[in-house]
Amino acid sequence: MTTDTDLSAVRRPISAANGLPNAHYTDQATFEEERNALMMAGWAGLAVTADVPEPGDAKPIDFLGMPLLLLRDKDGTVRVFHNICRHRGMILVSEPRKIEGAIRCPYHSWCYAHDGRLVATPHVGGPGQNTAQGIDRNDLSLADVRTHIWMDVVWINLSGAADPFEVANADLLSRWSEFDKPLYHGGPESRFTLDVGCNWKLAIENYCESYHLPWVHPDLNTYSRLEDHYHIEAPGQFSGQGTRVYRQIKSDTGTVFPDFDGLSDKWNEAAEYISAFPNVLLGVHRDHTFAIILLPDGPARTKEHVHIYYANQNTDKDLRIANATQWKQVFSEDIFVVEGMQRGRSAPAFDGGRFSPAMDGPTHLFHDWVARQIHFHRAGTKAAE
Repeated sequence: MTTDTDLSAVRRPISAANGLPNAHYTDQATFEEERNALMMAGWAGLAVTADVPEPGDAKPIDFLGMPLLLLRDKDGTVRVFHNICRHRGMILVSEPRKIEGAIRCPYHSWCYAHDGRLVATPHVGGPGQNTAQGIDRNDLSLADVRTHIWMDVVWINLSGAADPFEVANADLLSRWSEFDKPLYHGGPESRFTLDVGCNWKLAIENYCESYHLPWVHPDLNTYSRLEDHYHIEAPGQFSGQGTRVYRQIKSDTGTVFPDFDGLSDKWNEAAEYISAFPNVLLGVHRDHTFAIILLPDGPARTKEHVHIYYANQNTDKDLRIANATQWKQVFSEDIFVVEGMQRGRSAPAFDGGRFSPAMDGPTHLFHDWVARQIHFHRAGTKAAE
């Protein structure tokens, strides 16, 4: 059951469009509709491979109420499974840990190999009988999830029906092809999580536009000004902003991070920040990149998992800490804005708002994508009835 919101005004040209109705930020039924239409239909971000750096590392992740398991197998391949035993649906792994041997269910000790194969069913046929009629281990492997790794992000397609990642995101991969090279996570000092009281879409809407820069990020605006920014708009795929003025962070002795090899001259001072729909925020610079995975926790709460990467493993720790501190300040400055907009969505008089044709193009493009995906989902649901 959904609220069946009217999205016709959202899909108008930007000069006449309204934003998404309030229910898309506050209503549980609408949140569940979006889960199916936006998060499960295409390629969503789940985690980063740096979350499971060594073979055997496993991390359970709750993704929109679904228990998933991120695992790096013995061969080093990162996999995602539904975190449930095929016997009685017991959660297999409840805390991040290293799994040296098989993945063992704590309930009845059914065991799975790292590739998901069911390899042991103790006493399934009675005491001392480890086989039973009708229990074919070949048919009871862990349910796996379609995955793709890019920019160290583990992208998942839960429906299994999306175009291959390289096809669905061809324009973005082409735009940032110069960064298609090894990325090195900065370690514990280069990751942090922000727990924010807003709908996940508000985090995207805020990230993809520079309009708010002079008032919300005054320090940043002193050297990377509003007028130095440009829009990035790829209808149906991604949107964001770029700056023509990027200033590298320096230590007290003038040390900077090493550049990525082979970058064109445009990146000497440019940087770009893109919202890859539905829930991944990415940033690229000459000397570091970052990825932010947005994990919604109901209609009005979001966890932002931030990870920062460098061109090699031999970067200065103090400088990494300073860089992470700087970014955490910038991202934290946005919290009062997105939480304020979330509270505003409880006002019945708010009609989704209007867009500045000159400044809000990336945000309107995102709203249009949301409305279009929901339209397709509703049409498919009705056709199946």
